[in-house]
Amino acid sequence: MGASKLISETFKREYSGKDKELKELYRQKLIEWRKQPAQVRVEKPTNPVRARRLGYKAKQGIIVVRVRVKKGSGHITRPNAKRRPHRMGVNKRKRAKSLQRIAEERVQRKHMNMEVINSYWVGEDGQHKWYEVILVDPNHPQIKNDKDLNKIANRKHAVFRKR
Repeated sequence: MGASKLISETFKREYSGKDKELKELYRQKLIEWRKQPAQVRVEKPTNPVRARRLGYKAKQGIIVVRVRVKKGSGHITRPNAKRRPHRMGVNKRKRAKSLQRIAEERVQRKHMNMEVINSYWVGEDGQHKWYEVILVDPNHPQIKNDKDLNKIANRKHAVFRKR
């Protein structure tokens, strides 16, 4: 079994909660993340195998940001209408976008000079979900010389386009 296969198997066991030691580590990690701000730049990806599959390379011009997004449906204002509250349609409304897409958009708004390559799930608790978003700087010389990343980096704010 290769190294990447072993790492991915370890992450699967950690997230599933079957291994007690890994489950406790996962809990401690989430407790630390809750105390941090909503967007944190991380030195290395939490799940390097997944990040590599989605386009991450350990080179200058690429960063990883961990984002916290609140779970649940979005806030919907009550319509100002003359009818009984049962028909207001405020409860049980679903979001039009996924939480992962919302996380990508929030990171793109904060890092306007960079382009979002991709993102992946890293954890969740009762209130929040955490995603790690991979960003690339299209103006960095190493990115301009890399033919694969140069194509991706030249998309202009593709996160905000409808999918």
